[in-house]
Amino acid sequence: MKFLKFTLLLVAIASLTGCASGYDSITPKSLNYASVNVKDGVKLEYKYDLLDKKYEKKEDKRGVKLVAVSITNTSERDLIFGKDLTLSYENGDYVPLMEYDKTFKSLRQSPLTHLFYLLLTPLNLHITKASSSGNIVTNSYPIGLLLGPGIAGGNMIAASTANGKFKKDLMEYNLQGTMIKKGETKYGLIGINTDSYDALQPVVKNASEAETKKEIAP
Repeated sequence: MKFLKFTLLLVAIASLTGCASGYDSITPKSLNYASVNVKDGVKLEYKYDLLDKKYEKKEDKRGVKLVAVSITNTSERDLIFGKDLTLSYENGDYVPLMEYDKTFKSLRQSPLTHLFYLLLTPLNLHITKASSSGNIVTNSYPIGLLLGPGIAGGNMIAASTANGKFKKDLMEYNLQGTMIKKGETKYGLIGINTDSYDALQPVVKNASEAETKKEIAP
């Protein structure tokens, strides 16, 4: 009976917190991009579905999508991402790009939730058996002192380590404010506020004006 209660307690805690997820680093340059859109002298390649486990669940819960992009500037001028060059959906609606730190805070794991495992700390394992003299003897073992802190600490460390790798990738591949010189290709990770996987396209500000000036230049 006590073993059953112990099992039910473990299941209840696990359902509240779950185990920490690992994180596999993302290298945008090495990805295969199936989605491509060329517009305004810019070639945009992009890929959704980069995350799994708890990070993927956070995407669905928070309405945020992490997207890997490859941007090649084939225009005749240098472009700054987020200023001269932005993104839109194919229907023309602006894509709300998120700062990398906001993307991280929206999708990171919460190590402190694993403190719920400390509820296991008071748990004792009782073993009852008959002694050589025929008396019934019950021995108690405070297994919760190992289980509670051990599981909580292990999951907190795992979650924090995974978050650290995730944040490092977001910082390394942050494109906001990055200059993409003509003829150059840049790779990045961007967060966008959306629940869908709509097609994306590049938008160069004043692209038509720049093209007109080019045509009438002596």
